Amino acid sequence: MSAAVWKKEDGVGLQPTPTVTMYTEAMNKFTKSATAFMEQAHILTEARDAYQEAMAASTALRERLDAGDQTLRSLMTQLEQVVSAHLGEHVRDRKRPEPVKVEANGTNGENTDFARTFL
Repeated sequence: MSAAVWKKEDGVGLQPTPTVTMYTEAMNKFTKSATAFMEQAHILTEARDAYQEAMAASTALRERLDAGDQTLRSLMTQLEQVVSAHLGEHVRDRKRPEPVKVEANGTNGENTDFARTFL
């Protein structure tokens, strides 16, 4: 900032008196900053679009995995019924093994533990 003329206002203290040079410097700084921001603003839009795409894919994948898990549970129930009917054994009366937790490497803070049960 160039040499500014200072003046005292009531209760405020010393304030620089605005000059054409101060105005020009401020306008140049604003123009430079605004232009630089607008040149990069598309990156923010791209990041937002990519985030939305990733979240949509994550949701779709999660739904497919949940549906697959339900199908597996249903097939296991049918398998146990067939084995029980053919072998005369009551598979449901046996103690089920404890679930084994498998941790997925997640960084988004969501619960990433999965439980699998082995027959």
